Amino acid sequence: MSPLTSISPRAWSDMPHPPDVEPFLDAVLDGLSRPHKEIPCKFFYDANGSRLFERICELDEYYPTRTELDILAEHGDVLASLLPARPLLVEFGSGASVKIRRLLDALDRPAGYVPIDISRDHLLDAAAQVAADYPDMPVRPVHADFTRPFHLPDDLPEGPRIGFFPGSTIGNFHPANAVRMLEDFAAALAARCWLLVGVDLKKEPRILHAAYNDAAQVTAAFNLNLLARINRELDGNFDLDGFRHQATYNAAAGRIEMYLVSCREQQVRVGGRRFHFRTDERIHTENSYKYTLDEFRLIAVAAGYSPVAAFTDPRQLFSVHLLVVGRP
Repeated sequence: MSPLTSISPRAWSDMPHPPDVEPFLDAVLDGLSRPHKEIPCKFFYDANGSRLFERICELDEYYPTRTELDILAEHGDVLASLLPARPLLVEFGSGASVKIRRLLDALDRPAGYVPIDISRDHLLDAAAQVAADYPDMPVRPVHADFTRPFHLPDDLPEGPRIGFFPGSTIGNFHPANAVRMLEDFAAALAARCWLLVGVDLKKEPRILHAAYNDAAQVTAAFNLNLLARINRELDGNFDLDGFRHQATYNAAAGRIEMYLVSCREQQVRVGGRRFHFRTDERIHTENSYKYTLDEFRLIAVAAGYSPVAAFTDPRQLFSVHLLVVGRP
């Protein structure tokens, strides 16, 4: 097995923008032209959006982050017993690279860490911190949109690989798209590999409502920051005071739906084009599907994985699933 070649944080600063990232302008113009306006949630994560999401993760109402961290801490020894030694860890949507530390500390001599994220500056800052905290472990950040085709570096080890997809990001995708994404992860990881996935569980709607409508309105700021980014990067003229945050639970679909709602009739310019908004017309910015343990297992099996174990917290708020590619 070849060792993972480490690249210095200074060299990371020259990392090119990947050609397969969907152009922001194209996605926004297409989404605002639809009868039911929408913008993909992946565009939340510019530098300010990433910082706001970190604040969301610290809120009392927002249970997923601390609950997942607790699950990883409590069951780290069991995970280590189920997973191979000297694995390469590949994190899809690494963000601040906080949860990966629980795995790095629990697993047997990780061979390296490959964080993948769409927010370039945030990725490089977080990767540099992990590299500083784990100086004997190579770190190779990959700037990519993991929802689209991308390639891992060619010089990665040939040994065991563990994909890590925390934070219930899988819930942002329609179940059929979640199956396709898990298939793509298996293809990217290659050979016999494992995947550890954070999945939010179905629960009382009042808990979900509080988590996505926090009293400090940080989630509202995070949602509205998408319009500020459009203004800054795409020559937009959204009046942020002319829109309000809305998050509701759709029990029939089993998902939280997040919107930006127009407070009045208005015209908005983006990239040289104009769009009309009626009073109370909405831009759909995010879904967050919630699952039972069995519902998510069915998705994993449909994507070609075998469920190995599932871990939950005492209140059954959140789950972490360990999957292996193929049949046992």
